[in-house]
Amino acid sequence: MAALLTNRLVKRYGALQVTDQVSLDVRSGEIHAVIGPNGAGKTTLINQLSGELASDQGSVHFDGVDVTVDAIHRRARAGLLRSYQITSIFEGFTVLENAALAARAARRHAWQFWRGLLADPQARASAEESMAATGLSGLADVPAGELAYGQRRQLELAMALAAHPKFLLLDEPMAGMSVQESAAVVQLLRRLKGRYTILLVEHDMDAVFSLADRISVLVYGRLMFTGTPDEIRRHPEVRAVYLGEEGA
Repeated sequence: MAALLTNRLVKRYGALQVTDQVSLDVRSGEIHAVIGPNGAGKTTLINQLSGELASDQGSVHFDGVDVTVDAIHRRARAGLLRSYQITSIFEGFTVLENAALAARAARRHAWQFWRGLLADPQARASAEESMAATGLSGLADVPAGELAYGQRRQLELAMALAAHPKFLLLDEPMAGMSVQESAAVVQLLRRLKGRYTILLVEHDMDAVFSLADRISVLVYGRLMFTGTPDEIRRHPEVRAVYLGEEGA
């Protein structure tokens, strides 16, 4: 069953068509990666799915519901959450406080979160659960501003998880990380696999092929092919266009 389904999704900027009739299905519980060279339209597609960008044509269905015209906050409250770009870390707050803030903000009375942040048992429980899932429990009382870069990215993911998503949109979660930090995030995503449905845009091909159940290849805004990692490796056009000369 498709957790997320797009039908002929289009985004134009003047004469430039950045996504071109993209029809994509992401199955419940899978990690589905989207790869492609620079300028392929990957981030634009993520923006359309999250609601950050309105589409010029096509539709988006999430969890069986048409969310094509829904704003980003409505999609997030329905469980379709984009991590790493819509979350804001408060550097003066501790790791626990940041995660609790995200948990509280996901609820309808978000603007009451300044009062008794950690006294809210529901927000605190969500925060602690998300920190445990992302390996941050030991850093609960550390101010976010003191975290290393990789730990900050883990906190961003913890904040997303604290909002109780059904579906995570991850746009290059390993960008700018060291080899060790990337390996830690790969292990983290492997632990989350099956618990959440994840759409992953990532340039690290080793990570993509070790994590993804299926991979879609986007080239010049068009969906070229979707298949398993083995099918992608064997596909002659994919090898010629992307795998043979990896985009930066």
